[in-house]
Order: sequence, then C-alpha cells, then structure tokens
Amino acid sequence: MPPDALALYATVILLLPMACFFLSSPTFLLVGLEIPEVTQLLRGLFNGYFIVMCVAGVASAVAYVISGRPVFAVGALAVAAVAVMARRWFLQHMDVELQARAAGEAAAVPRLRALHLKGMLLNGILLATVIANVPLVV
Repeated sequence: MPPDALALYATVILLLPMACFFLSSPTFLLVGLEIPEVTQLLRGLFNGYFIVMCVAGVASAVAYVISGRPVFAVGALAVAAVAVMARRWFLQHMDVELQARAAGEAAAVPRLRALHLKGMLLNGILLATVIANVPLVV
C-alpha cells in the first residue's frame, strides 16, 4: 500500500467518529434534559465517543508512523490524549449534575446543557483541526 494512501486512511479513521458525534449530538438540543433516559443516552454518547476517539487516535498514530509521517502521529496521539482527559472530565461533571437533578436542583439541567454544548464545541475544534490538516497529509 502506498504511504500516501495509508496516511489518508489514518485521517479517515480520525474523522469518522468525529463526524458521527458532530451529526448525532445536535439531536439532544431538541429534547429536554429533564428526562432521565435522555440524559443517560447523552452520557452514553459522550462515553462511547471518547473511548472510540482514543482508539482511533492510537490506530491513526500507528498508521501515520508506518506511512512515514511521525508529526501527524504525534497529532493523532494528542487527539487520543485529549479524549482520555475529556472523557474523565465530562463524565465526572455529568454525574455530578445528574445527581443534582435527581435531588431536585433546578439549575442542574442548564448546567447539563452547558456540558453538552462544551462537548460539541470540543468535537468541533478537533474536527476542524483534522480537516484543516487533510491537505498536508495528502
């Protein structure tokens, strides 16, 4: 396999989970986060997204190294590291807000919405960064 093709595949590996999250997360803007099932689904989406991004970052880094692009491998590992740290941060904060909402705190729902928007923003930044680097990969 040519190194350019392998590097392009590595980029696609990074882009796919980001694009899926980009398309699926706005649907939660249409429903109220007062509903426990909705927030559990949202928490599961965040958990799964960050796990998949960690795996995709490592897999992409390996592919970039094999294709002879170690700088992009470092970038892919940075994406994986961000995913590991963000997963822990987001899930801890979501759990705190879910407990607060269950205890009847009215301000917990807007804080859950803010966490949701922050997650969308983080994904948008990562997605834009990877897309901006596509011309450099090819």
